[in-house]
Amino acid sequence: MSPLRCGTIFFNIICTTGNLMDIRKLQRVIVDALEDVKAQDIKVFNTSHLTALFDRVIVASGTSNRQTKALASSVRESVKENGGDIISTEGEDIGEWVLVDCGDAIVHILQPALRQYYNLEEIWGDKPVRIKLSTPDPFGGARSSEPDEDEEDEAAPAVKKPARKAPARRK
Repeated sequence: MSPLRCGTIFFNIICTTGNLMDIRKLQRVIVDALEDVKAQDIKVFNTSHLTALFDRVIVASGTSNRQTKALASSVRESVKENGGDIISTEGEDIGEWVLVDCGDAIVHILQPALRQYYNLEEIWGDKPVRIKLSTPDPFGGARSSEPDEDEEDEAAPAVKKPARKAPARRK
């Protein structure tokens, strides 16, 4: 058996002994926690086909060091309150890029300049997960962008309907 295979088995044993949460519930808890602290441009990606270490990568932006730290804290507290485990948190001392390891989901919270520079969406983003996001409505209320979908669903391309022609008027 190769060392990589042994590591995978060892990792799976560790993961199954811990407190497991359904991946859809975990991603919903994380996204809600990010939205509570006004994270910007939240993206969720299915990474189960790329690595056996985690099933989701969630990327969000914070506008300042203080906000990225608050976003990470909100994610940690929400996951713990909902029965999940936090493996580790990195980068909180500086706050420009904070990573929260939630086991089956990895959360990257970056300031916009770093997010643009490192472009994590290019690395992990070939299978986006459609998830309901609350986005502020310019007219005051909150609106939802899309309904939650199963993890295998990818973002479907938009289909344009042909424009309807008005009937010709008779004189």
